[in-house]
Amino acid sequence: MLVSCVLLTMGTRPAELRRAVDSVLEQEGARVEVVVVGNGVDLPELPEGATGVRLDDNLGIPEGRNQGVAACGGDVVLFLDDDGWYRSRDLVRHIRDRFAADPGLGVLSLRIADPEGGPDQRRHVPRLRAGDPHRSSRVTTFLGGASAIRRTAFEEAGGLPSGFFYAHEETDLAWRILDAGYHLEYDAQAVMYHPAVAPTRHSDFYRLNARNRVWLARRNLPWPLAVLYLGNWVVITVLRERSGGALRAWFRGFAEGWRESAGPRTPMRWSTVWRMLRTGRPPVV
Repeated sequence: MLVSCVLLTMGTRPAELRRAVDSVLEQEGARVEVVVVGNGVDLPELPEGATGVRLDDNLGIPEGRNQGVAACGGDVVLFLDDDGWYRSRDLVRHIRDRFAADPGLGVLSLRIADPEGGPDQRRHVPRLRAGDPHRSSRVTTFLGGASAIRRTAFEEAGGLPSGFFYAHEETDLAWRILDAGYHLEYDAQAVMYHPAVAPTRHSDFYRLNARNRVWLARRNLPWPLAVLYLGNWVVITVLRERSGGALRAWFRGFAEGWRESAGPRTPMRWSTVWRMLRTGRPPVV
């Protein structure tokens, strides 16, 4: 079983990119290839064993990763951010063995550790009960830059939604992988490093977060659940956010999500909804 690692870069962190690539190439006990995608930027010189793919324009995170998958040959594809890296040299072997042992495993979400020794962040654990990041479990979504995906599941689900550009593209793919009959797992033993950063550092965070949440519901949920899901998130956002500017940007994105095309609508089966409910996170929150 060949494992590939797709690293997406905007060219702003050359030293961190080299560290990330080296952490993959240094893996032991498993075949692994590395594909580095320059999202609208020239790539620096890469170590021997890494292949570069330069995109003429910044196509966003999901389409950049789609292009990386198209350029690699792995049966399992790892996604890694250019400022992340793998802690141990047997991580790829561990991941390969997990997929080889379980044909129904579609996605493995990794545990993200703070390189400075700080506590694991709750938002990095892709489940509602996130208090214990050292507990593995089945989940219904995953973190894009800390994940491994079975290629057949990725292709059956149609890949990442390129129009999202940034935010919620992993959940869109996760729901379609679940609907294809696979399951997802959060593996607390599969650890990677990533510095603690706030997602709100992105200038369009609130707008794209809201727009893509509407698209996620429009594309994937039966209408009764779509209304409930979006209603819940309106309430959660109003209660959670204290910044008027953030709320205005969020509601602009929410309206944009209804005005603009979300792409093909393929509502998940009610049997998938039931599986998600049993997993602990129905698609209403």
